[in-house]
Amino acid sequence: MQAFLKGPSSISTKPPAAKERSAAGAAGSSGEGKKLKPIPWVEKYRPKNVDEVAFQDEVVAVLKKSLEGADLPNLLFYGPPGTGKTSTILAAARELYGPELFRQRVLELNASDERGIQVIREKVKAFAQLTASGSRSDGKVCPPFKIVILDEADSMTSAAQAALRRTMEKESKTTRFCLICNYISRIIEPLTSRCSKFRFKPLSDKIQQQRLLDVSEKEHVKISSEAVSYLVKVSEGDLRKAITFLQSATRLMGGKEITEKIVTEIAGVIPKETTDELLSVCQSGSFEKLETLAKNLINEGYAVAQLVNQLHDTVVESEDYSDKQKSVIVEKLAEVDKCLADGADEYLQLMSLCALVMQQLTQN
Repeated sequence: MQAFLKGPSSISTKPPAAKERSAAGAAGSSGEGKKLKPIPWVEKYRPKNVDEVAFQDEVVAVLKKSLEGADLPNLLFYGPPGTGKTSTILAAARELYGPELFRQRVLELNASDERGIQVIREKVKAFAQLTASGSRSDGKVCPPFKIVILDEADSMTSAAQAALRRTMEKESKTTRFCLICNYISRIIEPLTSRCSKFRFKPLSDKIQQQRLLDVSEKEHVKISSEAVSYLVKVSEGDLRKAITFLQSATRLMGGKEITEKIVTEIAGVIPKETTDELLSVCQSGSFEKLETLAKNLINEGYAVAQLVNQLHDTVVESEDYSDKQKSVIVEKLAEVDKCLADGADEYLQLMSLCALVMQQLTQN
């Protein structure tokens, strides 16, 4: 019995070792032949240094001066999404510390990470208390402080922000904080007063067009000038959104030229003909036609929230309506937008909006 139990174990000791060696060899050979994984263009063309940041001249000027003296105040970046807030501070940190020290010296916490009061008290405080020493391998001046980046800080609770205030004060010798948010009003006053505030403006059309053409050239994308202008219009100053749309359109077309029509489909924008048809049906006063058109809009998968945005621009810019009509319609658009945000039924909200527009346009 003893021999029987020992037998298989003694037999099986050598083959697995041989198997492991062959598996390791196979893994090694496959690792060498592996190609680099493709990454999204948004990450691929993210600014590598402060000079590459587009349009935000004031911020870049201050950061460059700070980098020369290797000194930095606590920072608060705010502005619309896709304007380069996170990219700017990451590029500045890379320039300060170089690629080797970057991981040790920078703590980045996003809204997706846990950032309650406990994390601020433990994780952030523990990181802030560590002293930073050592020099860079390339011999450049390395600052004696670390950087804590709190992205989307406006989603932090007031209690967590209050806990952060004290840590900011106590650890000022060893740590600098950079808060990034879309709405500065959601950051408590004691924090804003401890930071240098920088507003990131929505990118100008010219800068966006230039960046999109640069990316198109590097990626060998054929795109018409009308499509580039329309991409800029659709993305509303958000360069990240524009580059993502460009990549999606490229994959859809598979090497053919990207046109304005393709950008409209990719961006989920409702064609101008459809919004014009909706307004003309409202003007006709026929509720049956309106009901059919509204059903078609929903069945074709268009988002009513997108329609609300586009109708707003059309109504405000139009010269066919009186000021009173405009004010009533725009007020209704605001109500519908709020209801949609709260999860109301799209079809009912669309019918409610169109009925009011019809009432206003047929009164004359």
